[in-house]
Amino acid sequence: MSRDTKFVHLAWQRDEKLLEKFKNQMASDPTGNICRAYGVLDEGSGLALRGTFIISPEGTLMNSEMNFYNLGRNVEEILRKVIANKHLAKNPAEACPSQWRKTGDITLKPSAKMVGKVAEAMQKG
Repeated sequence: MSRDTKFVHLAWQRDEKLLEKFKNQMASDPTGNICRAYGVLDEGSGLALRGTFIISPEGTLMNSEMNFYNLGRNVEEILRKVIANKHLAKNPAEACPSQWRKTGDITLKPSAKMVGKVAEAMQKG
């Protein structure tokens, strides 16, 4: 989340090489209302902490992350989460482990038998 305008976001997406693969829309909140609602607005400075929120097309918050001003976000990890959430929307009985990158990678089927055995399940894939 950012209080930057949509034009600043457009410039970031167009010109920043680290964002060249990121084609999703970024939210602009120049009034601070959305930042306030998501709990990332520093009222004292008027600045927003570095909030990242992945919201499904249905409006469900799928992931959220909040970093302090001087800690950057990993665009590859954000993209991995977007791709994983798209995969899980089509495969709701599966779980994508932290190393999951793309469809075809090992997924897990959560169950009581898997508790304490994730490493072993990852080896079987």
